[in-house]
Formats: sequence, C-alpha cells, structure tokens
Amino acid sequence: MRYSALTQRIAGEGAAAWRIHYRAIELIGQGVDVLLLSVGDPDFDTPAPIVQAAIDSLRAGDTHYSDTRGRPGLRAAIARRQQQRSGQAVGIDQVLVLPGAQCAVYAVARCLLDPGDEVLVAEPMYVTYEGVFGACAATVVPVPVRSANGFHIDPADVAARITGNTRALLLNSPNNPSGASLSLATWQALAHLCIAHDLWLISDEVYSDLLYEGEHVSPASLPGMAGRTATINSLSKSHAMSGWRLGWVIGPPALAAHLEHLSLCMLFGTPEFVQKAAQVALEADLPELGRMHEEYRQRRDLVCAALLGCPGLNPVKPDGGLFVMVDVRATGLGAQAFAERLLEDHGVAVLAGEAFGPSAAGHIRIGLVVDQARLAEACRRITRCAAQLLAVPVS
Repeated sequence: MRYSALTQRIAGEGAAAWRIHYRAIELIGQGVDVLLLSVGDPDFDTPAPIVQAAIDSLRAGDTHYSDTRGRPGLRAAIARRQQQRSGQAVGIDQVLVLPGAQCAVYAVARCLLDPGDEVLVAEPMYVTYEGVFGACAATVVPVPVRSANGFHIDPADVAARITGNTRALLLNSPNNPSGASLSLATWQALAHLCIAHDLWLISDEVYSDLLYEGEHVSPASLPGMAGRTATINSLSKSHAMSGWRLGWVIGPPALAAHLEHLSLCMLFGTPEFVQKAAQVALEADLPELGRMHEEYRQRRDLVCAALLGCPGLNPVKPDGGLFVMVDVRATGLGAQAFAERLLEDHGVAVLAGEAFGPSAAGHIRIGLVVDQARLAEACRRITRCAAQLLAVPVS
C-alpha cells in the first residue's frame, strides 16, 4: 500500500537515535542491571499538591471538553510567570496551552513555515526537530557550534547562513543535548539579525528553570522581538511532570489565533484536570522545586568531577539542563560504537552525540536522571569501559 511522502520526512537519524534506548529497555525487561541515562525524564515524583489538584478536579467531574486555548486561569498564570521572569508584558490572548512543548514546537512550525522555507537551528539539536520541520517540508539549516567553546553559538555563524529563503531561527536555551545557554549579548545580536532580516524566532525554553550558571534571558522581552517570537515552555522538567503532557506557546495574538485553529483540527483541548493541576504548579509555593534544582546541579558537578581527567574521556560542563556531554573520541571509538559497548558490556544506556548532529560527533549524552549513588556507579562503569578500550588500568 502507498503512504504519503510525509512518512519519509518524519523518519531519519532523529527517529533512529532512540534504538539504543529501546535496547536498554529490552535488557531491563530481561532482568539485566542497566542504568538508564538515555532519556531526559526526571526521576522525581510530581509534587503532591499538583497531584492532589488533579485528583480533586477529577472528583469534581472535570472530564468534559475544555477551552481549546487553555482555561483562562491557567493562561493568566502562564502570562504572569512570563512577565515576572522576563519583564515581557503578556496578555492571555497571547497564550495557547498544548499537550507538551513537543506538540507546541510542531504546532508553531506548522503555522509559520511553508514548504521550502529555511529554518536556522543551532546544532547539535534536539533529535525531534528534524522530524518536526520535515513534516512541514521546510529545510533545516544547521548552525554548527564547537564543543571546545562549550557548544555556545556564535551569532556570526548564524548571520553567514541567512538567505532569501530563511524564514525562522529556532534556539533552545539551555540547549538539549549540550546544556549551553545564551548570554544577553548573544541574544541581542541574534535579535538584531531577526529584525534586520524579518525572521521569526522560535525560542524553546523548556530547560530555563534548570540553569546553574548565568541568568536566563527570554528573547521575546528584548526590544522589537515580542511580535516575532514564539516562546515555548512546559512543566515537564521543572516540575517533574513529563507524563502530564502540558506545555504552552506565548506569541503575538495573531499567532495564538492560528494555533487555536490548528489545535481544533488535532486536539480539541487539553484535559481540564491536567490544566487545573498545572495552574497549581505555577501558583503554589512548592519547596520541592528548589530541592530538585539543587539536586540536578549536584549531579552535574558529580559527573563532571568523576570523569574529568579519566583516560579517553572529556566532559563538557553544561550551563544547565539535565545532561552532560562527554567527548569519547580519544578512546578510538565513535560515539555510537562506544554507547553500544557501554550498554552491552557495562549496563549503562546513553545516547550517541551523532543523533543530535555532526557537531556532537564523538560525544555521548549522559542524563542526570538517577540519584547520585547510581550516577557515581554509572561514571565508574563509563570509566571502566574507556580504560578497557585504551588498555589502561582503572584506579
């Protein structure tokens, strides 16, 4: 039977990246001791007041259709959050609630891009971006960064790749996989390019609450940028709510209206009980959030300290996020081969950097998603794997 051309555009290296993760799940099902560091799923429980809000909402009978745009109270809470954190004035007519940031990126891309449009994306890039823009028949133009520079983007590299077909720039800060964040000066230079060339900016800020160095900048708050920026965020990482599927887009009112029409075609709203829980997540005083943030920072520091100076390994300390990239090229293996050996022989599941683009070739991505004791054990196994490849003793 015949399938549409879309099925080819949404496949590729990004989709294939998860094979090692699925292999790890298979091994765990067979009883093998595997430390699963291949996916950015927080290992913390969702804070109890959020869970209770969903339970109360269900018991109150909130199981019917909801406002397609998102309930007004939640959109108001999102608008207040953005204004408090960035200084950007936001009305609820600029906010649209969607099932997770992944859905939000897809919806924004569908509303902004036509076939043949070019989108500049910092590379390494999150593995699903390729499929999202492929679904739109848009062309991804990677903007390579360098691990020696901490994977930080250079605005000059962006400027050099702008053409008459360039329609948008997508940036994820802190970045997945690298954890690199953008400084105010970098954002200002990029904003100048967007304005000068009449570009949209898609700002994926899902890791903005997990920043350990520096201060997060939301580019829509910069002069001239609110009307050309789609700000995407969610509660998945910051509130340990990955399975709740709750995210949002903040943009100019016209974009929000287009997103509402698309949402009607696909979703017909997000469950009311999830939205009520999300509103509590944004409005309640939750000390768990600070504790999770500090724990992630400590895990980052643990991994970087444990692997720094180990033969064949060179960790790249991230500014934020849930991952640490480690250069394994000195072991003599590529990242995919190293990751496969690490899983099969040592029981640690990580993703190979090539899945995120050529700039991450030779690096593995370690998820900070297990407690410190298990993370330390994972580092010992990674060190052992590298030492065996180099035939050096492990201290």
